[in-house]
Amino acid sequence: MVEPPDESSDAVELPIDGTLDLHTFRPRDIGDLIPEWIDQCRAHGFLEVRIVHGKGVGALRRGVHAVLDRLDTVQSYRSGGAGEGEWGATIVTLKS
Repeated sequence: MVEPPDESSDAVELPIDGTLDLHTFRPRDIGDLIPEWIDQCRAHGFLEVRIVHGKGVGALRRGVHAVLDRLDTVQSYRSGGAGEGEWGATIVTLKS
């Protein structure tokens, strides 16, 4: 399970359910977090996942996309559609 960064010793485990909400994470942590989370999702059989980064000014979205561009396990990604978070989320298709 991927754990959100926590300054205390009481780390909270997140369920691997195919959706990662980055609102609880620091932007500087996504470079390590996303690859680990994707590996866990693939291990649990998820081949399409959703990363929620929010709409904002797009800086976090660009950071997420930069991480995804470097991963060999990512087949493709796109902005979410209606009911998927629209441009506040990225839908990622993983290689099997």
